[in-house]
Amino acid sequence: MPRFDSFMQFALHDPDHGYYAKKIRTVGHQGDFSTTATLSPTLGAAIADRATNWLKENPGSFHLIEIGAGDGSLAESIIKSLPFIQRLKLHYHIVDTSEPLRKIQQQRLKSHRVLWHDTPRDALKSAGGRAIIFSNELVDAFPVRIFHRIQNDWLELHCDNQTETFLPASSLPDSSALNPKHPESHRVEVHESYHQWLEEWITSWRDGEMITIDYGDTYPDIYHRRPQGTIRAFFHHENLTGPAIYQNVGHQDLTADVNFTDLIEWGNELGLETISLTDQTSFLTPFARNTTQDLYLLHPDGPGAAFKVLIQKPAF
Repeated sequence: MPRFDSFMQFALHDPDHGYYAKKIRTVGHQGDFSTTATLSPTLGAAIADRATNWLKENPGSFHLIEIGAGDGSLAESIIKSLPFIQRLKLHYHIVDTSEPLRKIQQQRLKSHRVLWHDTPRDALKSAGGRAIIFSNELVDAFPVRIFHRIQNDWLELHCDNQTETFLPASSLPDSSALNPKHPESHRVEVHESYHQWLEEWITSWRDGEMITIDYGDTYPDIYHRRPQGTIRAFFHHENLTGPAIYQNVGHQDLTADVNFTDLIEWGNELGLETISLTDQTSFLTPFARNTTQDLYLLHPDGPGAAFKVLIQKPAF
């Protein structure tokens, strides 16, 4: 019986059947889910301002690397929000392995100078190792391993169709959630695949900032009143949990909240320094407009608090 992360890898990223690889139609109201960037250009304005200020303090080449660009809405809003002089200097790079989404991005951004890459390492090579790197709702799409604790033993979720079985874990990833104080039988997800992916390319980055935006929280708040963990599916904007996550394989998104304590600790181990961790409300407020969409995105009982913004820089 395969581990859950193997199932999630197949469902999302299998070259022939995976949701992101082949079946995703688009992002936004016509897709299975919306993002902050598809609802409003305000996130693009905030990132553009952050990048512009960094460039003023660090004169030189100006490279932006977006990892996982969705339908291209964020790229478009960032480019339009940049001052004219910075726009002339800009080299915009997108790292995306989704063939359907790349086609949508290329159509949307055809009037802008954009380069596409298969990996962050390729993009950084093109940028000479100096870039502002950012992502919006990227980490949550990486396959997760799922565990729970029975007394002093950690068991890992395996699945076959809709049959779930917890078996003794053959190994434990590095995670703040895998500690003896975590409530017994309460599930936790670990984005080990993201950690491994980060290790593959981070040493190619020598200067800049990395902005990671996603829904989640620090540990233990991420699991407050969530004994079943955070794994869920999205299908036509419907939030599905329990056995429903095993339905429509390859035709629906699978996702889990991001443990930002893990991201910070993994970054520290890889030579990154944390500049700040804040919520979406704080990050977007200086650029927000008085629109229904922006008021929704800033609401402290909704996306404003649910999304976090982690900013790191190389310390090596």
